Amino acid sequence: MKVSNIKDIDKFFEVVDSCDGKVELVTGEGDRLNLKSKLSQYVSLANIFSGGEIPELEIVAYEKEDIDKLMSFMING
Repeated sequence: MKVSNIKDIDKFFEVVDSCDGKVELVTGEGDRLNLKSKLSQYVSLANIFSGGEIPELEIVAYEKEDIDKLMSFMING
């Protein structure tokens, strides 16, 4: 799923951390980073963070409940 305009990055990573299954960030090169790993979170922030928000990411979640959590975050903030 593509997610965009994440303004509350801390809340976004809280939602990712609350997911039961694997949640991955797909890089522009096609690599997949485990977003539940703190190291990967820092690496992803360092690479894509600009101006206080994340413009667009491709995220892969494997559990339906996790997808629902991420969708709810994107809709409700």
